[in-house]
Amino acid sequence: MFVLEKIVRENIKNLTPYSSARKEFSGAAQIFLDANENSFGSPLAQNYNRYPDPLQTTIKEKIAEWNDVKPDEIFIGNGSDEAIDLLFRIFCRPQIDNVLICPPTYGMYEVSAEINDTKVKRANLTEDFQLRFETVKQAIDENTKLLFVCSPNNPTGNIMRREAILKIAGCFRGIVVVD
Repeated sequence: MFVLEKIVRENIKNLTPYSSARKEFSGAAQIFLDANENSFGSPLAQNYNRYPDPLQTTIKEKIAEWNDVKPDEIFIGNGSDEAIDLLFRIFCRPQIDNVLICPPTYGMYEVSAEINDTKVKRANLTEDFQLRFETVKQAIDENTKLLFVCSPNNPTGNIMRREAILKIAGCFRGIVVVD
């Protein structure tokens, strides 16, 4: 059985997250001087003098409602590149773990691997740019933490077959990232 907590890096599990002034305060304050907010407002636009909600509570609640999921099951980031980088930081121990990509595919996976000092393994797509189950399965080892499946694929534009993704996810004890 796959247990997510088993593959999270120990330093991440033990991390004390950043806590903003707004989160630490309870009450009805309108000005957070300790958060370096401008109490006089902005001449250009309303609310530019305030930090946004760091937990994105309101938008996550809306997205959760639309998609029939829980708000804590939603991640909001600055594009897929941030999410990709965070996956490396959370799950991949530098110089120990590896990730699997299926070329030709999105180049940012390799860039993030290099930045995070993580080895990249490859399982090339078929001639019609689909996943090769046996090749993927053989490339996975005990240190493979992430398997990236780009769909629609970049640069080919094709959609990966759902059944192939599910089959791979069924035998992999890491994170299958469908980007």
